Amino acid sequence: MSARHRSGVLVRDAALLAAAAHLAPAGTWLPGPRRTLFPALAGRGRRDHVALTFDDGPDPRTTPRFLQVLDELGVRATFFVLGDGVTRFPHTTLEIVRRGHELAVHGWAHSRPWLPTVSRDAHEVARAARAIRLATGAVPRWYRPPYGILTGGRWLAAVRAGLTPVLWSAWGRDWTEDATPGSVAATVRRDLRGGATVLLHDTDRAAATGCWRATLAALPAVVAECRAAGLEVGPLAEHGIRRR
Repeated sequence: MSARHRSGVLVRDAALLAAAAHLAPAGTWLPGPRRTLFPALAGRGRRDHVALTFDDGPDPRTTPRFLQVLDELGVRATFFVLGDGVTRFPHTTLEIVRRGHELAVHGWAHSRPWLPTVSRDAHEVARAARAIRLATGAVPRWYRPPYGILTGGRWLAAVRAGLTPVLWSAWGRDWTEDATPGSVAATVRRDLRGGATVLLHDTDRAAATGCWRATLAALPAVVAECRAAGLEVGPLAEHGIRRR
């Protein structure tokens, strides 16, 4: 084998290793392996508690509607917000905290991370956490990447920013065009049990137009189901997940 050929093989192997290190952790998106092998990442917490979380905000058109319904239900939740939304809508972001809810980092923008971008991931996650602190004074504790795709670079970015990655153990599939209040509640119910972390969305910024209405209408049923089972509903801060 010539030196040139050996060099080419080494470059190829290095690229394959980098791609594997980037994409392998993203396999935790699969709910079965995540719940079994990484319960903390799946958001498994106290058996008498359900963590209620919302992604993709803040959105001044829709987030206040969710805050109002949560007030009426007497429930506090965790909002995974995007940094670009925090800087555009600081008043809505601050209102989330003023109402007693928890803020967490969802990244800077709602992008898919197919290529390794370790330095950019680190910059954007830290930038989003800093935007939350500047807008509200709150220090975020949790990180959930867009689409739940936790690549190696994003995992490292979270660690560097002092954040604990948390995905979910139940969701409502509420981002689709055909979502209804009944379908959202039924889909959440499928995996709803003590210790679950529920993923919903308080905006349609990265989803089908108007789908947030189904989520909003389903909230009372979801909370009622938890309470009927003797489960508390609250933010991740009260869920008992071990931070790593």
